[in-house]
Amino acid sequence: QVQLVESGGGLVQAGGSLRLSCAASGLTFSNYCMGWFRQSPGKEREFVAAISWNGGTTYYKDSVKGRFTISRDNAKNTVFLQMNSLKPEDTALYYCAADDTLSSGVVITTPAEEYDYWGQGTQVTVSS
Repeated sequence: QVQLVESGGGLVQAGGSLRLSCAASGLTFSNYCMGWFRQSPGKEREFVAAISWNGGTTYYKDSVKGRFTISRDNAKNTVFLQMNSLKPEDTALYYCAADDTLSSGVVITTPAEEYDYWGQGTQVTVSS
């Protein structure tokens, strides 16, 4: 049974930082592209960042480039999202997701519908 468990969310003032973690189990973690998505009330889920199965390639939503950093530790089956210079518009429920890309040859996956597994989310609230 595959599980993705996010942690690290919370309430922070604008300009602050948070580090999200997503611990995976029940899958061969190093086979998977890992992504972070977010969803605010009344809005669709949107892509934030992704990292290839070996960590060699990363991709970001334009509005978070230079502020967010995605990384992974395959030995610990964990993916991270370091979020700096947070803004009120970053407030959302943040999800991690896993897509089996090693066998397909795809390096980075961005569409949410192509991800195989999802976590339950962790809330990030940025106050102004």
